[in-house]
Amino acid sequence: MKKPDRALNGPGRSEVSERRCIVLGESGGKEGLIRFVLDPEGRVVPDLAEKLPGRGLWVTGTREMVEKAAAKGHFARAAKAPAVTDRGLADLVERLMARRAADALGLARKAGSLEAGFEKVLKALDKGRVAALIEARDGAEDGRRKIEQRLRVAKEQGILGDVPVLMPLWADEMGLALGRGNVIHAALIQGRMQAKVMADLARLARYGRKDRPEKAHAM
Repeated sequence: MKKPDRALNGPGRSEVSERRCIVLGESGGKEGLIRFVLDPEGRVVPDLAEKLPGRGLWVTGTREMVEKAAAKGHFARAAKAPAVTDRGLADLVERLMARRAADALGLARKAGSLEAGFEKVLKALDKGRVAALIEARDGAEDGRRKIEQRLRVAKEQGILGDVPVLMPLWADEMGLALGRGNVIHAALIQGRMQAKVMADLARLARYGRKDRPEKAHAM
């Protein structure tokens, strides 16, 4: 039976829709779950944008839970119908999430809400305009350490408060989104784009990514 939305209303609280995870049986905000639907052939399809027609089958937004849902027949039980699950479903979800996160970076750049490159990130930190630092997963430790050191100085000087450092994307994914070669360092600027960008990056980070084959770090 489909669980209706539940709104958490109260003074100073916005309406939050909840869904039940078909694996854990626990309810939570939609931002922490992934929606799936069955296509006309009964194949399980991820619906990250939550716009596809059909009954939503919700799974806690981690690779572990998606793999368990696929392996243990949770989709078919929840749908009360045959459900075809591709072996690479969890990998597909990761790719789609990474694409959404990268696209969000591209939109932020076009809106003037993203600075990319070591020197530009340092300048943004000094100006106190940074909402989040975005570091490539395969970036060199030395460059990341220098930027985080500058962030600490900015905090000590009262220029910035707490600024999250997010690392869900690889350098080539960031570069492709920003229309250039590999991008290692980026700074999300405070403003109207920050909520969407941070939500997509955080969603990918929560999901959990597979490691790539070992290779030389980008500088």
